[in-house]
Amino acid sequence: MTKNLLNNSFKTKYNTAPFSKIENNHYLPAFKQAINDAKAEIDTITNNEAEPTFSNTIEALDFSGDQLSRISSIFFNLNSAETNDEIQRIAQEVSPLLSEFSNDITLNEDLFKRVKAVYDNKEALNLTTEQQTLLDKKYKGFSRNGANLPEDKKQELREIDKELSKLSLKFGENVLAETNKYELHITNEADLGGLPENAKEDAKQTAEQKEKDGWIITLQHPSYVPFMTYAKNRALRKKLALAFGSKGFNNDDLDNQEIVLNIVKLRHKRANLLGYKTHANFVLEERMAKNPETVTTFLNDLLEKAKPAAEKEFKTLSAFAKDLDGIETLQKWDGAYYAEKLKQKLFDLDDEKLKPYFKLENVINGVFIVANKLFGLQFEEINDIDKYHDDVLTYKVTDCDGNYISIFYADFFPRAGKRGGAWMTVYKPQFIKDGENDRPHISIVCNFTKPTKTKPSLLTFNEVTTLFHEFGHALHGMLANTTYPSLSGTSVFWDFVELPSQVLENWCYEQEALELFATHYETGEVIPMDLIAKIKASATFNEGMQTLRQISFGLLDMSWHSGESPESISSVKAHESKAFKNTKLYPDVAENCMSTSFSHIFQGGYSSGYYSYKWAEVLDADAFEYFKEEGIFSKSVAAKFKDNVLSQGGTEDPMTLYKRFRGKEPQPEALLKRAGLIKE
Repeated sequence: MTKNLLNNSFKTKYNTAPFSKIENNHYLPAFKQAINDAKAEIDTITNNEAEPTFSNTIEALDFSGDQLSRISSIFFNLNSAETNDEIQRIAQEVSPLLSEFSNDITLNEDLFKRVKAVYDNKEALNLTTEQQTLLDKKYKGFSRNGANLPEDKKQELREIDKELSKLSLKFGENVLAETNKYELHITNEADLGGLPENAKEDAKQTAEQKEKDGWIITLQHPSYVPFMTYAKNRALRKKLALAFGSKGFNNDDLDNQEIVLNIVKLRHKRANLLGYKTHANFVLEERMAKNPETVTTFLNDLLEKAKPAAEKEFKTLSAFAKDLDGIETLQKWDGAYYAEKLKQKLFDLDDEKLKPYFKLENVINGVFIVANKLFGLQFEEINDIDKYHDDVLTYKVTDCDGNYISIFYADFFPRAGKRGGAWMTVYKPQFIKDGENDRPHISIVCNFTKPTKTKPSLLTFNEVTTLFHEFGHALHGMLANTTYPSLSGTSVFWDFVELPSQVLENWCYEQEALELFATHYETGEVIPMDLIAKIKASATFNEGMQTLRQISFGLLDMSWHSGESPESISSVKAHESKAFKNTKLYPDVAENCMSTSFSHIFQGGYSSGYYSYKWAEVLDADAFEYFKEEGIFSKSVAAKFKDNVLSQGGTEDPMTLYKRFRGKEPQPEALLKRAGLIKE
């Protein structure tokens, strides 16, 4: 029998994943073998006749299952970025196996006894701060996941976890299938009125690829957003918006309504089984916010400050649409279109004027320059390691002394096998073992405007901030410098993880940073100062409405996970409408439902955590104030941020790390000032 390459150490440069040599039929046997190997490692820890110690139990546990983690990261990252029917089928088979294995560990009584023995003796162990954190995390990993349950309840927990892993996968598959199947096929060029040339060219290219005449608009963001923002044809905007907003809500074989109800019921049942009132109570115990009440208060306080501004902005936008085109009632499919028109009028700023200054390659170079000026990092594009798709760019990252820091993968364009949105992920974490600092492999995945036959990829300003955002996450992974893999990089509380990403977005608005990379793709001219001034002036345009939108998503998330018993919810749409009641500006659209495609909370890891984006904005606005006080490229502030935040991962309580960087707790006023919700 041939050895499965996934079950052996990769004999590759920098120990990178050998993507081109992996076949789909490798995965299932590799997972099964790796699970068996990991079980054997657990047995060795459990059956050790020596007294339980931090080293032979806690540390050994954290370093166990390394190969299984690698296989999982490769497989599930590809299931998001380069999937197909076969990979999705394997995912449905593998997920329950992994869930079962995870439960085999947390519900292993003998193993828990050893962990508890070390935990109960922790005062006498003279542990480092990182070791104390790891010990607490391991102990809670057992106690919070059923280790103290009687046998029959443990079995019930296993069944719930298996079912949840399958439902979550199915939810994501349905959203991707809905996104891929829809196309708005346009044959009359007049229906493209208002659309920028490159968006038309992209639509033409999509039609050609599908061997059709005319133009095709899809639900992929680089196609959908320009059409909703610029297309004059209101009926077609409505048609596209209804398709986008009804993903998973069409009462067909891709419908997610039953899946949503089942997921929230099972999460609630699981939390109750573990002794928690709700899923949110369970999740938030391990977050900066600590409990649902804190989150709800935080969101409602923001709502109180943002709502008057949002209502005023909405009134202004409605009046503008009526004056311009006689629109009596502003609908959701009108919002982006008239907001863009109003923004152009108020600031003489049009994304189409900005895009020539944001050629993708220049923006990539720009984010690298910013990382170099702040943290001394160098990025060298390399072509001697495997990629999972031709679009992927690969880099070797070194520090100012030439030391190897990380491998970095960047994947920027939409395709059929890739889910929508943008994210950062890890193919291999950083850790220190046997005196060697094993460096990480980090990836960012986006869905940006593709190059056309006549133009390179030119980014909207929103795409520029998205790239900086994901790169901020990437820096958190690349600069990790911890001993234990489970505490490394972005392995932090979820309401802290958005700080590095959101803080980096601030450089996109600063003249000193923009002049480094925002040059016209044809003439090489640096972005004019008046455009930079307009970018800054327009930064708070409709910020009240944007803030209200984010708050509404956070409140919807909390309503699913901390409110009434899910057993009493029979209609996904009715429940959602109730949750949106206090944040609603536009008339409701009966055909649309947000929850059925709300992948963050039903497929990603943000359940009871969507508030994190606004929470982290408070941190990032406060942190950037510090940079502005000292200079946005201040080496000393950057060093503090790197040493106290980026390199520390989850080794200490986030607020402790933040205060060590900033010298004090974050002040929400910084966010409210930046958003223009309070006067300076």
